[in-house]
Amino acid sequence: MTHFDVFNGDADGLCALHQLRLAAPKDSVLVSGVKRDVALLQRIGEAGPGDSVTVLDVSLATNRDALLMLLDRGVDVEYFDHHFAGEIPVHPRLTATIDTSPDVCTGILVDRHLGGLHRPWAVVAAFGDNLPQAARKLARPLSLPEAPLGELEGLGVALAYNAYGDSERDLIVHPAALYRTLSRYADPFEFMRHESIYRRISDTRDEDLGMARVMRPEQVLAGATIHILPDAPWARRVRGALANELANHQPGLAHAVLTHKSDGGYMVSVRAPIGKGAGAHDLCRKFPTGGGRVGAAGINHLPIDQMPVFVRELDKAFPRSVGSA
Repeated sequence: MTHFDVFNGDADGLCALHQLRLAAPKDSVLVSGVKRDVALLQRIGEAGPGDSVTVLDVSLATNRDALLMLLDRGVDVEYFDHHFAGEIPVHPRLTATIDTSPDVCTGILVDRHLGGLHRPWAVVAAFGDNLPQAARKLARPLSLPEAPLGELEGLGVALAYNAYGDSERDLIVHPAALYRTLSRYADPFEFMRHESIYRRISDTRDEDLGMARVMRPEQVLAGATIHILPDAPWARRVRGALANELANHQPGLAHAVLTHKSDGGYMVSVRAPIGKGAGAHDLCRKFPTGGGRVGAAGINHLPIDQMPVFVRELDKAFPRSVGSA
């Protein structure tokens, strides 16, 4: 019998899996990739009766067909996620914990499931998913001083950053390899103290953001900004981090950050205004490869001729700055 751990390669997916395996160690086949590579269940088509799968932080809607196929084959599936799911299948072999509330991430769902058993990693997950208020609320029972709490935030930001890129060639380290290193540490502070990969990711992020911050908006709408970055590895890595930074610095506006794709068109990251906390997912789902969360979503391929349509829909979705008269 084989167990598969299928997880989004970002901080949330990594920390959700880490909490589970600290609580219940299990030999497993790891299935992950870049943050946008969420159609992961189709990779384990060889699973059959007696096998089991844990899925963390990838949309059920995107993986529905593969999920139903696994269930029909006699595979037991445990599913934790906070993305749009559509109708959740009712099946005796499926256990689903799904909550799409804007202040929840998968790491928080796993923390609830475990009764806070490995809470610091859930805090890291929430910071990494750009949920600082939820992270701080979650951390209150830990009674951490501000400096250690800031270190957990830095770790979450770094782990999240490592997952950004359009292909695995853009990544600093593959998420499966990063998880194997992470899995040796029950204490996140020990991980940061002893593993050089943490500093390597953080330093690369700082360098990439330095280049991105000098880029001016391509367009400024009444309630949103649009940034277009070049077709380069640093730009593909920094797209989501820049979108998060813009959202935190200009919380009344929505922000769209696009990168040119080598095969034409754009990859898109969208952040809803923090003051509104919703609308990004509805906007992106208007396009065939769009999806994500209510506050943070994206489009995997926006054809060049659809750019004017995207601008109109962005303007329509966020017609004015949150908090403006």
